[in-house]
Amino acid sequence: MKYLTLFFILLVSSLNSWSQIPSVPLSAYQSHEKYRETSITHRRFKHSDLEPLLLKFRDSPLFQVTLLGKSIEGRTIYDVSFGNGKTTVLLWSQMHGDETTATMAGLDLFNFFAQSDELNPLRQQILDKLNIHFIPMLNPDGAEQFQRHNAIDIDLNRDAIRLQSPESQILKRVRDSLQADFGFNLHDQSTYYTAGVSPHPATISFLAPAYNYEKEVNQVRNQALQLIVLLNDAIQPFIPNQVGRYNDDFEPRAFGDNMQKWGTSTILIESGGYKDDPEKQQIRKINFVLFLTGLHAIAQQNYQKANIQDYFTIPENERRLYDLVIRNAKQEKNGQEFIIDLGVNRTEIDMADHRQFYHLSRIQNIGDLSTYFGYQELDANGLTIESGKTYPKVQKNLQAVAELNTQRLLKRGYTTVQVKDTESDSHLSSALLLDVVPRGTEPRKAILLGQRANFILKKRKRVKYAVVNGVMIEL
Repeated sequence: MKYLTLFFILLVSSLNSWSQIPSVPLSAYQSHEKYRETSITHRRFKHSDLEPLLLKFRDSPLFQVTLLGKSIEGRTIYDVSFGNGKTTVLLWSQMHGDETTATMAGLDLFNFFAQSDELNPLRQQILDKLNIHFIPMLNPDGAEQFQRHNAIDIDLNRDAIRLQSPESQILKRVRDSLQADFGFNLHDQSTYYTAGVSPHPATISFLAPAYNYEKEVNQVRNQALQLIVLLNDAIQPFIPNQVGRYNDDFEPRAFGDNMQKWGTSTILIESGGYKDDPEKQQIRKINFVLFLTGLHAIAQQNYQKANIQDYFTIPENERRLYDLVIRNAKQEKNGQEFIIDLGVNRTEIDMADHRQFYHLSRIQNIGDLSTYFGYQELDANGLTIESGKTYPKVQKNLQAVAELNTQRLLKRGYTTVQVKDTESDSHLSSALLLDVVPRGTEPRKAILLGQRANFILKKRKRVKYAVVNGVMIEL
C-alpha cells in the first residue's frame, strides 16, 4: 500500500507537469502582440533595419550583443545572448538571405525577455536554466539582395565542411566555442508544400537531421526527435493539420546534419505558407510560440517524456499546392472538347531596391489536378475556358489604362492592354485589374503551359470569371 500510494503521487505529479505544458504555447500565442517588434512588418527588411534593433539591447544588463565578424561585403554579424544556465542553446536564422520569418520572431523573443510582467515566472525559469545564443541574419549580403545565397553565390547550408564563406566560419566557430547542447536551424520553405497529401499547407515543417547515411538515432538525435514531438503537439491547436516533416536523408554538406554529428541536438524549423498571410506575420507568431515553448521544454526537460515514434507520424512535406486551381473547365481545341484543370502560381519579381516586388503569374500545370490543391479554388464545371484577348486600342500610358472601364472590358473577354510607354511598370496591372504589356506584344490565342495566367471562363457566351495575372475576378 505504501509503494502503491507513492506510485499514484508520482503519477499525478507527472500528469500535472504535462498539463502545464500547453499553458506555455497558449500564453505565448495570446500575448505575442505585446512583444511584437512593430518596426518590422514585412519580409524584405535589410541589415540596416535590423542592426539598430539589435544594438539597443546592449544597454540592457540582461543581454550581451557580440560582434562575431563580417560578411563578404563587410556587413556585421551579431550574436545576442542571454541567460545564466548550464544548458546552451544556439539559434541561427537567415543563413539563406530571403528566409526572414524566424528573424522577425527572434526580435519578438528579445522583446519578451527584455520586459518584466505577468509572464515573469516563465521568463525566469528559462533564464535560470539556459544560456541562449541567437544569431539573427547570418547572411546579411543575401538579405540585401533578398536572395538565398551569399555574395559569392554560395549556399551557406552546403558549406559546413569546406567553410569557404566567412559567414559559415562564424557559425562553426560559435558552435564549437559553446559546445551547444541544442541547436535551432531556422529557415523558410516554399509556400507550395502541403502537410502530406492534403489541402493543408505545411505552415511549419520540422526535421531532426540525420548524422549519417544510415539515419541512426543516438542520444543527441533522440533529444531532437523528442523536442519536435513536443513542439508539434504545442502548435497543432493553432495550425491544425498544417505541420509537415522533411525527408531525413543525410546531407553531408549541411549544417544541421553536421551539428547533429558534432554533438548538438539540432532541429530544423521551416516556415512555409499560410492562407492570406503573404508577409508571414501569422507564421511569425507561430515561430514565437515555438521558441518560447522549445526553450521552456529544454529548461524543464519536459521533452524527455515524448515518444520519438510520434515524430514519424507527422506527415511528410509534399509539393501539392498552387496559388489558384481551376477545376473541370471545358476547353475547345481543334473541334474537340476536353475537361481540364489548371494550376496557377505567382512568382515574386524583385524591383531595383529588393524591398518591393510585383507578381508575375503563369500557368504551371494543365490536366488532372485531383491530387493537387489551391490556396484559392474554383469548380468551373459547366464553364468554358478561353485565353483572354488583347484590347485592340493601344493606350498612351498607365493613366490612360486606369481610366478604362475595366469591368466592361473583362466582360467582353479582354484581359490585356498594350501601352505605348514601354517603360511603364507592368507590375501595376494587378492593381488595374488588367494585364499591361508593351505595344507590339504578340497576343496569346491558346491556353498553354508557362504562359501568363490571363484567361476567361464563360457560360455559353457570357463571361462569368476573368483571371488576370493570376488574380481571379468574378463578373
